[in-house]
Amino acid sequence: MIIGKGLKNSALMVLTAMVGFGVVGCGTASQPASTASNGAAASNAMVPKAEQPVASTTAKPAEVKEEKKLSGKLVVYSAGPKELAESIQKGYEAKTGVKIEMFQGTTGKVLSRMEAEKANPAVDVVILASLPATQGLKKSGLTMEYKDAKNADKLIAEWSDKEGHFFGYSASALGIGYNTKLVPTPPKEWSDLTKEEWKDKVNIPDPALSGSALDFVTGYLSTKGDSGWELLEQYKKNGVAMAGANQEALDPVITGAKSIVVAGVDYLTYQAKAKGEPIDMIYPASGTVISPRPASIIKTTKNPDAAKAYIDYLLSDEAQIMIADTFLLPGRKDIPAKNRPGVDQIPQMKIDWAWMDANGDASTKKFTQIFK
Repeated sequence: MIIGKGLKNSALMVLTAMVGFGVVGCGTASQPASTASNGAAASNAMVPKAEQPVASTTAKPAEVKEEKKLSGKLVVYSAGPKELAESIQKGYEAKTGVKIEMFQGTTGKVLSRMEAEKANPAVDVVILASLPATQGLKKSGLTMEYKDAKNADKLIAEWSDKEGHFFGYSASALGIGYNTKLVPTPPKEWSDLTKEEWKDKVNIPDPALSGSALDFVTGYLSTKGDSGWELLEQYKKNGVAMAGANQEALDPVITGAKSIVVAGVDYLTYQAKAKGEPIDMIYPASGTVISPRPASIIKTTKNPDAAKAYIDYLLSDEAQIMIADTFLLPGRKDIPAKNRPGVDQIPQMKIDWAWMDANGDASTKKFTQIFK
C-alpha cells in the first residue's frame, strides 16, 4: 500500500528503516514440579518393605498460573471510528490500569505517521481499515506474532492471520450510499452510475486516503482484471468526483450537494441514518467487498504484555458489543450485527486478497491518474 499516492509503498518504506530492530516479545510458562532423583529412588529400594515411607494420599493443589500485572502506557494508532476508539480506550484502561496514548486518522495517515517515526518507532498497536495494508506490514516484518489471543478462535477466519500477526476485530462493507430525498429510486448496480441520470451527482472516496476505498478498487479489479478499469473510466466521464476520505465523500450526500457516494463505507451511512439524516445504503446484487479492520502488535513495542492485553480486549464480549453498537460488523462470528445487515446478508465478490495486496500501489496510481 502507499501513503498519499497509495498505501502499500509506505508500509514497505517503514520496513527499510525498521526491519533491523529486534523482536520484542515475552511470555511465561509454568514449570512442572521436579521429580525425585534416580539416587533417591535407589535408596528407597534398599529399605525393607515394611519400613519404606508411605506415599501421601493427599493431592497437591493444582498449580495456578498467575496473570502478569500490567503497567506503563500503550501507544495505539487507530483508523477510527473516533467514538469507538475512545470507548475501547476507556474500557481497556478501566480493566487494566494501563493508560493509552491514542492517535486517530485514516489508514493513509496512520501509515504516514509510522513512516515519519521510522527512526524511533513509538507505536505499540496499529489498527488499519484495510486488510491488504496490514498484510503489507506483516510482509515488511513489522508485526509481532501473538498466537494465544483470547477469543481468536471465534473470529471470522478470513479476516485474520493464521499465524497471529493481525486480527480482524471488525469490518465494514462498501456500498452505494444515497440521499433518500434526492433519490427515491436508488441504483441497483455499480454500472448504473455510468448513466446520464447520475451525471455530476456522485462522489467516490480517494483510495490513497481511505484503506477501505482501496479495498473496493483492488477487490473489484481482482475479479474483473484489466476490464475492471472500464467502469472507473466511465465513472470519470460521467462526472464522478474523487472527494477525500470516506467522511468527506459522504458529507455532501447528507447535505444534498451530491446525490450518491459510491464505494463508501456502510457504517458511516448507518450512523448518519440513525441520527435522522436522509441517507441510506444498498449493496449491488453482483457483490461488494467487505473490508476487515485488522489490529496488529508492532514488534518494536516497548510494552508487549499490555499490547497483548489490548488485542484480548478488542476480541472480548464487551468490546465486540461496542463495535456492533457503532454499526460496524463485529469480527466474532458469535456476536450479531446491530440495526444493519450482517455478513450473511451482504452479497460479496469473490476477491483475491493476495492480488489486492500485490497490486495496491499500481492500482492507486492509475486511479489517481484517471480522477485527477
